[in-house]
Amino acid sequence: MFTLAHASTYSPTIPVIQKAITHIVNPLIGFFFAMAFIVFLWGIFEFIAGSNNEEKVTAGKQHMLWGVIGIFIMISVFGIMNLVCSTIDC
Repeated sequence: MFTLAHASTYSPTIPVIQKAITHIVNPLIGFFFAMAFIVFLWGIFEFIAGSNNEEKVTAGKQHMLWGVIGIFIMISVFGIMNLVCSTIDC
């Protein structure tokens, strides 16, 4: 018989933020994640291909390390972004 009116929490900035995240930030995170993975794979290739050369092995180890660091950073950025978005409902 009676209906209650609910207060609207519409904010015009939220759709803009959501579109920016969907169309700009998520593809950038995916691109940088892919680049970090490629650096990691290049390090593995260098490590294996240059197994008889100590300089190549060291360079391969460095590329693998930076690839893992890059992957960790991209996963962290994605997690923090999702945490913030779930907090502000974007």
